[in-house]
Amino acid sequence: MKNTLETRLGIFVALAVIAAVLILEIVGGPVLFETGFRLRALFNSAQDLKQGDSVKIAGVTVGRVEKITLDETNNKVLVTMKLRKKVEGNRVEVRTDSMATIKFTGLLGQNFVAIGFGSHNAPLATDGAMLSTQEQPDLSAMMTKIDNVASGVENLTRSFTGVRIDQLLGPLISFVQDSKGPLTTTFSNLEVVTTQVRDHKGTVGKLIFDEALYNTALETVSNFDKTGSELQDTFADIRKLIAEVDAGHGTVGKLLNDEKLYNETTESMVNLKEILQKINQGQGTIGKVVNDQELYKNAKLTLQKLDKATEGLEDQGPLSVLGIVVNKLF
Repeated sequence: MKNTLETRLGIFVALAVIAAVLILEIVGGPVLFETGFRLRALFNSAQDLKQGDSVKIAGVTVGRVEKITLDETNNKVLVTMKLRKKVEGNRVEVRTDSMATIKFTGLLGQNFVAIGFGSHNAPLATDGAMLSTQEQPDLSAMMTKIDNVASGVENLTRSFTGVRIDQLLGPLISFVQDSKGPLTTTFSNLEVVTTQVRDHKGTVGKLIFDEALYNTALETVSNFDKTGSELQDTFADIRKLIAEVDAGHGTVGKLLNDEKLYNETTESMVNLKEILQKINQGQGTIGKVVNDQELYKNAKLTLQKLDKATEGLEDQGPLSVLGIVVNKLF
């Protein structure tokens, strides 16, 4: 092949076309030439998001970041995204309640915008719609925290520098050696106890393995269950009885709910009160008997005469006694 001007120009044009294709793929790909719709989202930080980064739904690239600007009104970053109408024959649908999040794909900081599905009942987002956003932790802040943790671990390891392992474990080894006898006795006692439990001996062994005790406990629980059922039935009967009383059924229900009986009882109490007031005022026969002082004095005098008349009855005959009583009284 001759190294002519035409050849060099052809190679240059081919390289330019290849470079243009690569740039278009990196910046925006075919999205720049496709018809689609645009969505917007406000973020507190762009987190190194760049123009041309991918926009994904469930990991599938559906568009690119078209523009990143500052929104001074809200003191936030406005990200404008251009989405395709279809991806591999399927229509791209974004709901109005879908959430947009800036995420990164690796530790090198390749960011993209992830859009959620949203709810099926929400309407579809139209061209120019504003999506709600969800902020993700900043990668640089996370790396700073990791660096701080690493520094703390480094300082902790430095604090052990120069300390021998036997100096750290020495007190523990000395304690074990000094307590060898008591520890051996303790383990021996534990072995004896566990052997007794295994052989159904002792209180614990009987409690664990005694079938009669198990049956007794089961019967007790059954009795408790039966008692609970009986109590439920009793409470049900009490509630039924209260309902019948409240409805005015039965003797007690009629006594508590019969308005006529209530009125008659009230009237009787009023009459009794009037009778007691008249007796207290000395009206009527009972009132005069209770309040007449002369009647009281006469009754007292009569009793005194009767007492005098009975003084000599012990030595008198029946006729003499009768005559003396008549003379004393009259």
